[in-house]
Amino acid sequence: MRKILASLCILIGLAACNQKPEGYTFQGNLTGEVANGTNVYLRAVGENGQPVDVDTTTVENGKFVFTGQAETPEMHYVFVDQLMGYTAVIIENGEIQLTAQKDSLGMAQVKGTLQNDIFADYVEKSKELTQQAQSIQQDMQQANISRDTATAISLRDEMNELQESYKNFELDYIKSHPEALISALLIDRALGTRTVTAEEAQEMYDALSPEIKETKTAKTISEKLEAQKQAEANEKNTSIGAKAPNFTAPDPEGKDLALEDVLGKVTLVDFWAAWCKPCRAENPNVLAVYNKYHDKGLNILGVSLDRTADAWKKAIEDDGLVWNHVSHVSYFNDPIAKLYNVNAIPAAFLLDENGVIVAKNLRGPALEEKVAELLN
Repeated sequence: MRKILASLCILIGLAACNQKPEGYTFQGNLTGEVANGTNVYLRAVGENGQPVDVDTTTVENGKFVFTGQAETPEMHYVFVDQLMGYTAVIIENGEIQLTAQKDSLGMAQVKGTLQNDIFADYVEKSKELTQQAQSIQQDMQQANISRDTATAISLRDEMNELQESYKNFELDYIKSHPEALISALLIDRALGTRTVTAEEAQEMYDALSPEIKETKTAKTISEKLEAQKQAEANEKNTSIGAKAPNFTAPDPEGKDLALEDVLGKVTLVDFWAAWCKPCRAENPNVLAVYNKYHDKGLNILGVSLDRTADAWKKAIEDDGLVWNHVSHVSYFNDPIAKLYNVNAIPAAFLLDENGVIVAKNLRGPALEEKVAELLN
């Protein structure tokens, strides 16, 4: 009977160890004089990229506590009234401990759960590279002040090499820590800065653990991946040598006009807007080229990224733009802009008589020179 009871106790103990915590207790310990009743805020990043309050508590005798339940691990930030800075913490079920000096909240130590321990490891390992970058930046500033061009160029090359090393460090960390939230955060950042292709990001995303794929960060990555895949496909479809994608959009009178309907021997697809000062400054040059070469076969189709039809039409009239125009009046959400991967204007695509893209973003004398070459 004693052996049976002992076995049952062992089994119960093992089951208890294997159960995941149902909630989290996040305890903070602040050294230094922080008044009782001082507010402490637990914040997350909202949809607009701004911090939003998740929970609030107060300091009592240098300590504070947050409790709750976390469906998935997510990055949060701790702010304390009257104190400078903030510290990052991954909220996940379990016991989390924060220790910080009141004057250096950003240097807080956070530990106690898997995700926070991995995050602390990542921060520690990246610190050396960050310190190297800061040192190089200081040396570059000094070289620029003293007008030491040779040293500045050498340091710039050194910084480029360090940036490549940092990129490789982060990619290696992602691959070796598929169970970590920080890996998902690094993938998200790499996508945002276009330091990896959609294919590379997809491979790293696929390797993430099932738990991490359930996080908000991972779901954001999934959405961004689809957008980047489409952008990369559009970029390929609008590269020099590719046939320009056809499109149809409303003209100023509201009638549909297609690119294929206005193709000339040479056609300029010109993305612009009334609010775009560089576009408006370039319009006189485009008009001069049009007037000189239209009779020889140059056509232009202006694609406006304006927000209002009134502003679009007024700019056409004010600048004397006598060629064809279309717009969905949707700013950068215009489907033509997305089709051509246009995220800044002015932007222009020069097509030959077959609608093949032969040049991009030519302005000033370069535009006239290319048009003349194609028509003469």
